Amino acid sequence: MKEKTKVSNNIQIKNKRATFDYELLDTFTAGMVLTGTEIKSIRLGKASLVDTFCLVEKGEVWVKNMYIAEYFYGTYNNHSARRDRKLLLNKKEISKIESAARNSGFTTIPVRLFINDKGLAKLVIAIAKGKKEYDKRDSIKARDDKREMDRAFKR
Repeated sequence: MKEKTKVSNNIQIKNKRATFDYELLDTFTAGMVLTGTEIKSIRLGKASLVDTFCLVEKGEVWVKNMYIAEYFYGTYNNHSARRDRKLLLNKKEISKIESAARNSGFTTIPVRLFINDKGLAKLVIAIAKGKKEYDKRDSIKARDDKREMDRAFKR
């Protein structure tokens, strides 16, 4: 019998500003509808989640403004770098996201893009509430305090 070899995919593209600017309330893992050149660029790590957001339109969730670099070897088949991409979620998750998006102050943002064990690109999205300026200062202070405690502990 033939054994399947696991492909080691350690692609972890994160939206670092998301946890700083927003308080993440609920997360979902969604598949993405991609073209061939897009998945090749993601596997090379050439993607970014900066200034990316999600919208629900006609019962479908779309990720907007996500950057996936054009594939170097893609000829006329290459994709546009910032096109809208459809997310694959079940109806219960879509209705949850849609009801949260209707509420004022809540938004849906991508947090992390990764490739799973089967080689499929997955996007972790979160329902988030924007932080106030004083909340951001508190998170900076907590991060600095943790860093100081770790330094003192290592000595």
